[in-house]
Amino acid sequence: MAIHQALPVLGVALPLAGIRLHRDWILDKQRDLEVQDFFFADVLNGDWRPLADEVKQTIDGHTGRLGIHGPFWGFSIASKDPDVRAVVHKRMHQGLDVCAHLGATQMVIHSPYTTWDYNNLDDHQDARQATIELTHAAIGDAVRRAADMGVVLVIENIEDKDAHIRVDLARSFDSEFVRVSIDTGHANYAHGSTGAPPVDYFVHAAGDMLHHVHLQDTDGYADRHWNPGEGNIRWASVFRALERLNSNPRLILEVRNKETVRAGADHLIALGLAQ
Repeated sequence: MAIHQALPVLGVALPLAGIRLHRDWILDKQRDLEVQDFFFADVLNGDWRPLADEVKQTIDGHTGRLGIHGPFWGFSIASKDPDVRAVVHKRMHQGLDVCAHLGATQMVIHSPYTTWDYNNLDDHQDARQATIELTHAAIGDAVRRAADMGVVLVIENIEDKDAHIRVDLARSFDSEFVRVSIDTGHANYAHGSTGAPPVDYFVHAAGDMLHHVHLQDTDGYADRHWNPGEGNIRWASVFRALERLNSNPRLILEVRNKETVRAGADHLIALGLAQ
């Protein structure tokens, strides 16, 4: 007799204003929450603690898993420029400061791999290893601190055409506190516009290294951040791939229109894929 497994509970990525708007829905099923107020340099360089305290007050009673989207604007975590790596070091630690203040246990950071890399890394001797070493130089100290804090850094695909290369980068840290994220819309953009594999292949490539998913829909041309159901992602195949995992990744709706995020959730619920 088959064992019935409960459908996964959808989480959501929102700034404070969106959390306030959807608070009851979040708390009703204690959905995983990703706070998206703390990746801006001007916020991190200023006094962000009052804002973080407002977030804490607003989510009082939340017992789901809590994370933040870490800083990413204006840099690569594999920069060859030592001055830029110093900025990366600073931003990663600022993000971890926020995690400590909120009690967050996960921080999303961005993959360094570009479409250009897919075609050119193997044209340069040791370029693959050099990218890994540069990333270690930039965020290695943050990884060690994250491990001490119990915070998992998840590396999200951005331009990645190779579904495996980011996974190999995460494994190179040999730490349970570095794992991967998949943004379904980014994967679908890469599939439609650069010849990357379809979204479910990204899930298969990550396997149990996958600890976080941004759920958003696209047309395969641009990074639309539409509600699931508004684009052309084959959601049944994505969730079938997710069913095979033991890592229990956070399934986080990340859409552009924060007011209508529950419409995307309702679409996946109506398909019988989630709750």
